[in-house]
Amino acid sequence: MGVANDLAPRERNVAMVFQEGALYPHRTVKGNMMFPLEVSGDDRAEASARVVELARALGLNTMIDRLPGTLSGGQRQRAAIGRALIREPSLFLMDEPLSSLDAGLRTELRVEIAALVRSSRTTTVYVTHDQIEAMTMADRMAVLRDGVLEDVGTPEQIYEDPATVFVAAFLSSPPINLLQATLWAVEGEGLLLDLGPQRLTIPWDDPRASSLISHHGQMVIAGIRPDTLVPIAPGAPARQGTVLSGQVHALEFHGHEWLAYAQAGIPTVDANEFGRPLPAAVPAARRPGLRDRLREMLGRPSGKAGQAEEHAGHHRRSDLIFRANPGQRPNRGDHVALTVNLDRMLLFGADGRRVTPVHR
Repeated sequence: MGVANDLAPRERNVAMVFQEGALYPHRTVKGNMMFPLEVSGDDRAEASARVVELARALGLNTMIDRLPGTLSGGQRQRAAIGRALIREPSLFLMDEPLSSLDAGLRTELRVEIAALVRSSRTTTVYVTHDQIEAMTMADRMAVLRDGVLEDVGTPEQIYEDPATVFVAAFLSSPPINLLQATLWAVEGEGLLLDLGPQRLTIPWDDPRASSLISHHGQMVIAGIRPDTLVPIAPGAPARQGTVLSGQVHALEFHGHEWLAYAQAGIPTVDANEFGRPLPAAVPAARRPGLRDRLREMLGRPSGKAGQAEEHAGHHRRSDLIFRANPGQRPNRGDHVALTVNLDRMLLFGADGRRVTPVHR
């Protein structure tokens, strides 16, 4: 398919699935699915047979003569997808087609849509704010923020090797630990990550060392996913420079695992504060507003100093989030030591971009 800028919409052979389905309310399911074929002048008998076959594949064969107003949300979305599929277009555009559905139905339709699109072998541009949809359905992903392309690659590439701190945080469930550190190159030891009360050390033979040494004395952000933090049994040996510790203050049960939150005293950062311009200074004479009062309640400075500190990435929370198996979970109040998988630790600069090469 070439550039279609100068073609009229009807000549572009592009099919669209909208967020709310956008079915014609006065037409039945069959009538909605037939409409593109009627417009293109297809033989009516052949078109009807194609609609019946596709309706059966979409699980709509028993409701093919019903109006959209009598269908559930999931059934309406199936009909809308069928109306797009029946055209056999050169390109599908899908604008958050599952966002208005409940979680169970989204999971069901996610699998169905992916299977139908792949079986048709039609290029599809699928817009979503749901990271699970993006990770499970895409062959290639593009992550945009404020109209700027942050990263592009396969789901596995973007998850394991994100280009920016925003991408690392967006594609992370449970949330990635984003820790503020100062990087020091220490002869005979390695690259020291000063996390305030705690330290991590990247050895000189690490492949990333040559890229990191130029950031000596600078602030960096260490991205550590919860599954790369492994609790150490009491008395078990651990390699120096690979351990973080804290006191467990909260636990969440997720069925197959527990998520634990430990106070570690390490400053964390907010990924949304990076890669955006510093907000304009607030006039000194302005009457304090709700945001200022909230800052005071949360212990965060206001005014120019507060803006600079917020932009630099300071954040009130100082937790480490890690996973624990049901039979090995800690208790609230326990002190825990956690081994960090340094090979999977991600490092970002003060601008929010990776300070080590991104492989695509």
